[in-house]
Amino acid sequence: MIKKFQKLILILLLGSIYPSFALEISRSDILLNIATQCINPKTQDYCNQCVSPRIDSSCGNPRDCKNTTEVWSENEQFVAIRDIKMCGCSNDFIHGLAMPRSEVTGIEDIRRREEIWQFAWDTSKKIIEADLIALAVNPKSRRSQNQLHVHLVRIDPKVKNKLNAYIFTYVKNLEYVWETAEKLAAKNSLIDYGILVTQATSNQFTVLITPNSPENEFTIWKCN
Repeated sequence: MIKKFQKLILILLLGSIYPSFALEISRSDILLNIATQCINPKTQDYCNQCVSPRIDSSCGNPRDCKNTTEVWSENEQFVAIRDIKMCGCSNDFIHGLAMPRSEVTGIEDIRRREEIWQFAWDTSKKIIEADLIALAVNPKSRRSQNQLHVHLVRIDPKVKNKLNAYIFTYVKNLEYVWETAEKLAAKNSLIDYGILVTQATSNQFTVLITPNSPENEFTIWKCN
């Protein structure tokens, strides 16, 4: 009883300082809240409904990297934001997330849209050299969030020339990545898999699937 009371006091205290802390959101739903509640600061009761307000919003303190959302690009369907893994890192480290602005649980969700891949690529090109861009989605079994998110990161130079040792194919554009990956997975009897997209040539992309986390396996996903 004492612990529950202490927890309630802590929530109320944090809520009085920073309203969004008063939200009771499970850890696995943080990105869902950001994607659906934090992108438009003009929505009603924004600062109380958003767990991590935009850094350019008018919500109160604290205003540090780990509890704010930095938007890189957005349209009606998708948003790209800075990943929390960038907090405390040097300016040359890049890790972003592209997400649907409506609920889509992950790679297995039939509500996923092919357009997210071009959106993620176009956003990445603004900050990462095209031949180093890696777009990655983790398998259902290897993710911590129940909102689809494409990692916008750099390919690890140590594995860049070894991708042909994995299950992959080439595509001319990013219009059918989900469909292409699904066919590859069926052909290779993979039920749960992640996807990595990189540039193969100036007019081709590589679509690779793996039962492991492509974020961890092929990319520079953390700074230390």
